[in-house]
Amino acid sequence: MATLAIIVINALVSFKGFNDSSFFERYKFGIAPIQAGQKDRMVTSGFLHVDITHLLFNMLTLYFFASVVIREFGPSKFLIIYLISLIAGSLLALFFHKDEPYYSAVGASGAVTGILYSAILLQPDMQLLLYFAIPIPAYVLGIGYLLYSIYGMKKRSDNIGHTAHFGGAVGGYAATLLFDSSLIFTSTLMVVLLAIPIIILLIMEKMGKI
Repeated sequence: MATLAIIVINALVSFKGFNDSSFFERYKFGIAPIQAGQKDRMVTSGFLHVDITHLLFNMLTLYFFASVVIREFGPSKFLIIYLISLIAGSLLALFFHKDEPYYSAVGASGAVTGILYSAILLQPDMQLLLYFAIPIPAYVLGIGYLLYSIYGMKKRSDNIGHTAHFGGAVGGYAATLLFDSSLIFTSTLMVVLLAIPIIILLIMEKMGKI
């Protein structure tokens, strides 16, 4: 029910945005409006999507991984992790794009990436099918995706919100360890491996490489 509730809210808000451009413009993530005081955009933008394909991709990804988190923590903590990931994604986007007043973004990708990262931490032996045929460990996909996000943040050559994805993953990672600190001892290797992209980003930011 928690997953269904999130999907329904995303669908309702997104379809409202599809059909009402003024609504979309008011609630999307935008650096200048947020800096001017419209902090609510940091949350509302996570429920808006560009089109149906964007919405479906995010909601299908959420559907496949949410059950892992809910089984471990229950619906309440799952929702908290989702919201923490959403806000963490917005905060990182705000940090990296603070000098770009016209930067804008929408989508649940940050929150969904946080749930994905949480699920990987909780079930590190989970297998995924790459191209629906090639089985790979989920943690390989998670690490690879964040490394690609760093590349995208550096190149800035597409319209993908890489900073929100990365921030969401950090939020999901941190919230999961907060709710179950025993993972540090029972899944030490996985905790360290999943932290590698985060450490790389911090180092690159300190060196001014991104």
